[in-house]
Amino acid sequence: MTTFQTCILIGAPAETGASQPGCLMGPDALRTAGLATQLQALGHRVEDLGNLAARSVSETAHPNPALSNLSSAIGWVETLREAAYTASAEGRFPIFLGGDHSISAGSIAGIAQRRAEEERPLFVLWLDAHPDIHDLSTTASGNLHGVPIAYLTGRPGFDGIYPRLPAKVAPERICMMGIRSVDPAEHDHLIVGGITVHDMRRIDEDGVAPLLRAFLAEVAAADGTIHLSFDVDFLDPEIAPAVGTTVPGGATFREAHLIMEMLADSGRVRSLDLVELNPFLDERGRTATLMADLTASLMGRKVMDRPTKPY
Repeated sequence: MTTFQTCILIGAPAETGASQPGCLMGPDALRTAGLATQLQALGHRVEDLGNLAARSVSETAHPNPALSNLSSAIGWVETLREAAYTASAEGRFPIFLGGDHSISAGSIAGIAQRRAEEERPLFVLWLDAHPDIHDLSTTASGNLHGVPIAYLTGRPGFDGIYPRLPAKVAPERICMMGIRSVDPAEHDHLIVGGITVHDMRRIDEDGVAPLLRAFLAEVAAADGTIHLSFDVDFLDPEIAPAVGTTVPGGATFREAHLIMEMLADSGRVRSLDLVELNPFLDERGRTATLMADLTASLMGRKVMDRPTKPY
C-alpha cells in the first residue's frame, strides 16, 4: 500500500559513463515532463535539490586502456553516495534523476549504507537491458555505466580505485528484469554471482507478474526495502526511443506499468534511479513523459486514474 512520502529529487547530470552525449540533459527533461507535479497531485511532498556536480578527483590510472572518464565517474560515486545517504534519512524517498547508469554506483552505495545502519535488508530491482556487471578490467568498451553492479556487490578490481563501500549489496538480494544484451564476461559473472536474472525470454514465457511476485515475497519475508534502478532501455525502443543503448524487444507499456503498480502495492520501494534518458534522441518528449508517468504509477497512481493526454 502506498503512503504519502517526502520525495527528494536529486539531479545527477552525468554522462561520463556512457559513449553517447545527451544524458546530462536527462534530469531537466524529467522535470519538464512534470515529474514533480504528478507526485504532488498524488499527495506527496516534493523537494528538488537541483542538479549536483561531481566531486573533483585527481587523475586516476588503471591498466585497462579502454576506460573512459574514470576520475569523473569516481567523483560522481563520491557525490551521490553522500547525497543518497543524507536524502534517505527519516524515511524520505530519494529519486535520482540521471544521467547514465554509472550514477547507481553512488546512489545505491549511499542507500545501502543507510539501510545497514537501520539493520534493514536492502534489495535491488534492476530494470535494464544490460546487467552492468563488468569490473574495471573486463569492460572492453570502457564505458563505466557497465560496472555498477560489480562494484556494489564487492567484486574484485575496484579496491583502491573506486571509493570504499560502507555496505555491500548481497547478490542474492538483487533481481534483474528485462535483460537481453549480455557480454561474455558479464555472463560468466552472472553464472556464479547468485543474482536472480529474468531475461526477456523468461518474461515472454512466464509474464512479469509471477516473476515480480516471487521477488516481492522474498523482500516481505525479510522485512526488507527495495531500491528500484530503472534504465530507459528496459523499455522497448518503440515506446521509449530516447536512449543511446537501444536493444529491440524490451518491455511493453503495460508490462512496465504493471511492474510499477505491483511495486506500489507492496509498499517496499524506498528509493529510485531514473537513468539513461537522452532527450537529444527523444521524439517530442515522449520518453521523458513516459518515465514520469511510470514514476507516478510507482508512487500510487491507479490505472483508472490515468488522464488522457493529447498528442
